[in-house]
Amino acid sequence: ASDPFNSRKDQQFKRKMGLSFAKLFSRLFAKKEMRILMVGLDAAGKTTILYKLKLGEIVTTIPTIGFNVETVEYKNISFTVWDVGGQDKIRPLWRHYFQNTQGLIFVVDSNDRDRAVEARDELHRMLNEDELRDAVLLVFANKQDLPNAMNAAEITDKLGLHSLRQRH
Repeated sequence: ASDPFNSRKDQQFKRKMGLSFAKLFSRLFAKKEMRILMVGLDAAGKTTILYKLKLGEIVTTIPTIGFNVETVEYKNISFTVWDVGGQDKIRPLWRHYFQNTQGLIFVVDSNDRDRAVEARDELHRMLNEDELRDAVLLVFANKQDLPNAMNAAEITDKLGLHSLRQRH
């Protein structure tokens, strides 16, 4: 007599389930790659952050004319981080880096109250770009160690972050 729990249909079902679990497992644990764009006003600390992520140490930097790009590995994710110069004359070039960007790190100098409005305007201008509509946003409040640094609530207010709630 044949085993009723080992029919041909049952074997096919088990094989399909095995393949489904294998696919799910590989999706969950396979190496992922993400393209991250890091922007912000000049002297916000973008390049310092990039090399701290990459090398684990603080390096001496000079103003970025153009860009720096590094691959940063974290767990099973490989981030390609593009650090783009923030001087006002080269900000119009930022848009050339928008395509295929999955994550946006906007770096703010927490100690630079005088340019908070300028930072807000640049951030909102960028977020209105169609190519960035699906990008996840991280606002990085840098230089928090300085005594006069704006706190998170003040940065949220000055950058108008509450109006961005509909974003990821």
